[in-house]
Amino acid sequence: RGGRVILQTFMPEHYAIQFAAGHDVNGFFKRELEYRKRLGYPPFARLARLEYRHADNIKAEAESRKLADKLKVKIEAEGRRQTELIGPVPAFFSKVDGLQRWQIIVRSPDPASLLRNMQLSDWRIEIDPISLL
Repeated sequence: RGGRVILQTFMPEHYAIQFAAGHDVNGFFKRELEYRKRLGYPPFARLARLEYRHADNIKAEAESRKLADKLKVKIEAEGRRQTELIGPVPAFFSKVDGLQRWQIIVRSPDPASLLRNMQLSDWRIEIDPISLL
């Protein structure tokens, strides 16, 4: 099929742009899998995205840090050497519908088991999220 695509970028040398320009899906797939394996991202690891929302950014940050501290203690106590926390940090889109959004990413062979039996009713939790945005 023919077609025309116009793409504006600040990084024309980026591998994704180069592979797209060359119509090289297989090359992109191979390179992306190499990066994901080296960095420990899916499909070579599993993720959980925990998001806290509140109108007050200070409260959102404090609650996020509190949960991260609890998770670190649990990770250490259970000897989960392959489990890593990323964050807490403001979400990429940090304010949505007047609410401040903070997130914690859990990278682990089994992130759901880490979260079991924890009080997380005020949190939005996604196991193997499609997007981290």
